[in-house]
Amino acid sequence: MAENKKYTYPKQLSIVRFLLKAESFRKNPIPFHTKFFNEFGDTFSLQIGKTKHVILSRDNEVAEYILQKNQKKYQKSKLQTQFLSKYLGKGLLTVNGDFWLKQRRLIQPAFHKQKMNQLVQNMQEAVTFDLKDLPEGKEIALFPIMNSLAFNVVAKSLFHISFIEEKLDRLKFIIEQVQDFVIKEIRLPYKAVWYKLSGQVKKHQQLAIESDAIINEIIANRKLSNQEHNDLLNMLLETRYEDSGEAMATQQLIDEIKILFIAGHETTANALTFTMHLLANHPEIQQKVFEEVLAVASETDDVVEQLQKLTYTNAIINESMRLYPPAWITDRENIEDDTLLGYNIKKGTLIGVSFYELHRNPKYWKEPEVFNPERFLGDQKKESMTYFYPFGAGPRMCIGFGFAIYEMGLTISYIVKKYKITSQHQSIQFNPLITLKPVGVSVTFSKR
Repeated sequence: MAENKKYTYPKQLSIVRFLLKAESFRKNPIPFHTKFFNEFGDTFSLQIGKTKHVILSRDNEVAEYILQKNQKKYQKSKLQTQFLSKYLGKGLLTVNGDFWLKQRRLIQPAFHKQKMNQLVQNMQEAVTFDLKDLPEGKEIALFPIMNSLAFNVVAKSLFHISFIEEKLDRLKFIIEQVQDFVIKEIRLPYKAVWYKLSGQVKKHQQLAIESDAIINEIIANRKLSNQEHNDLLNMLLETRYEDSGEAMATQQLIDEIKILFIAGHETTANALTFTMHLLANHPEIQQKVFEEVLAVASETDDVVEQLQKLTYTNAIINESMRLYPPAWITDRENIEDDTLLGYNIKKGTLIGVSFYELHRNPKYWKEPEVFNPERFLGDQKKESMTYFYPFGAGPRMCIGFGFAIYEMGLTISYIVKKYKITSQHQSIQFNPLITLKPVGVSVTFSKR
């Protein structure tokens, strides 16, 4: 596009109006997104300074265009790469371009469905161990239980045998501390100098180095053992680059494992918490899940076959992630001038797609605020999947989505088979951080 060509953008939110609400926006942007979508339409823009533009959308056409149809012209923004890579290194989540493609091609086979089937036993062991003594008959906070479970499932699937528990606990602590700080850096950029001068940046970088050392020790012990284990670490150690035939360098392997921990445990913990809350508030749907779990268990003892037959349970999971997508928003920047929705947009425009809002857009969903698993059954499912982005879309779709679905299926089956879940609270609070995090969710488990 020629330099003198006029750039055009969707209806624009005034920067002054935005700045007046900036602090509230940082705490929870979703109510403001909803307000502005209702006012401006499914896509609006914001100009920052003289040249920088931001577009925010809940339009499926925009999502498809930047994530699938024209994804080669769009890359992850610095918000997703620069801030995270300081602490997480250069792995699938934090890199762009040719290096990302090289890593994706290397790692993808480890997440093939057949490989995931091999990990089900590891997952099941972790689920059974973590949930065998749930407190009964009293209201308990749900997220800490699901968070601990999801972390242990990832650890068990990555490393198979339990590593020294204290070191895994320390690794979990570091990951949570670093995540919380990254959120502050993204949401409060005006405090960047203070974070650096006060030593907080250095402190969290040192924590990241400590996490590297823990993972490096696990890798070194595995290599020295000369034993093969049915886990992701073994699969990753066996991978080879197509061009050179070489294995991943140790630091690269460490970076990828850190990202698997982060991407693989908090998003699933969030999704399970939201799903349990919804089941607790819809006993008739919970009963259907219970009946399906018993019926499938009577048909086969094979756990993988059971998971594949849980049609209604999977519909529950999908509908929960429609209402509360753990990865609730994504963004891209165009690497060259482009045309989007008929607008001529300049290179470097930041485009955000709110999956939370797209999943509730009445343009695509009938009664979007209602929890209705039927959307993901029978003939309705095909249409619903057109507007459904719980794991993103396109080449950068979450590599571990199959892992997450298996884990959630195992957890829901185990809990619903043993317990009735009830709640005294219909409404639910959440905090839209890097992921959509549930807040204050509590339920009661009672023996069936």
